[in-house]
Amino acid sequence: MDKLRALQYFVTSAQERSFSGAARQLEVSVPAVARLVGALERSLGVSLFERTVQGLSLTADGSRYLESCQPILEQLATADEALRGAAARPRGTLVLGASPIISQHCILPALPVFHSRYPDIHIDVRNVDHPTSPDAGAAEIMVLYGWQQQPAMVHRHLINTRSLICASPEYWAASGIPKTMTDLKQHDCLLFRDQEGTVIDFWDHERDGQRIAVAVNGWLVSSHRDVILDAAIAGMGVARFTDVSIREPLRTGKLVPVLVDWESKHAPPISVLYRSSQRRLPRVRLFIDFLIETFAQLEQERTPEMTVRLEAERPPWYRRRHDRASATPLEKNR
Repeated sequence: MDKLRALQYFVTSAQERSFSGAARQLEVSVPAVARLVGALERSLGVSLFERTVQGLSLTADGSRYLESCQPILEQLATADEALRGAAARPRGTLVLGASPIISQHCILPALPVFHSRYPDIHIDVRNVDHPTSPDAGAAEIMVLYGWQQQPAMVHRHLINTRSLICASPEYWAASGIPKTMTDLKQHDCLLFRDQEGTVIDFWDHERDGQRIAVAVNGWLVSSHRDVILDAAIAGMGVARFTDVSIREPLRTGKLVPVLVDWESKHAPPISVLYRSSQRRLPRVRLFIDFLIETFAQLEQERTPEMTVRLEAERPPWYRRRHDRASATPLEKNR
């Protein structure tokens, strides 16, 4: 048995959660992956995977073995690529895990620039909202919203966001523009439900040291951000979005922000996360530098009134299970 190849097949199968996914990544046949992983299990005397019709899941022994094997393979890959990179221009496939909103609205528009600089680096974008997302294990770099707590990874802050209260011009014309934060209670608000199931109906904003938190109401709730976006553009109500994710609707006037002198202290930052060993890979290092450049450009494109002045703070409902953000104790939210 080729032990090194068996380890590669095992780690890739764990990341892809299937032998077929591993075979595609490794460009080999599915039986070849299954045979070599099976031989590895027999040599170890344990089962590394539970095999079901839904795919593969690691056993307890498999999880421990993966934790031990993955750093070894990463070190070997780093050494190989460092030698290749010294003699040739950067190449290979970079696996990027990112929130779909970030990849679609922040990274994708800039990717042609990166590709023109490094045409031999291919980009494989995975939908990753959190370091524990299914595809996170395969990602070399993750670009995520929020206050991430992953001590085993390097965190690099990219940008602070703003939460903008917006609606279509038609909605404001029909319903009136709110003059104060408390006026939002009289409006139909379109509400987002986060990954933990919490409806974000508690809009906490600050201006010149004055802080007002409003529990808003609305008839439409969705965990799909684009549903909320399309509904807002269609004039169905008022919604709150991070500014970097709605640059195009703002530019074309499909969405009009209000109360822009009020700023949310709960607007999530955007950061890049990666394992320190990955930084030595040329493709990873170059893409991290590209991300820093891209988000610095987004910062420069902000108009003066949209500049982020407040330091974001983690809200009490973040990554916790509540029916509604407004259900958390008010004194903890304020």
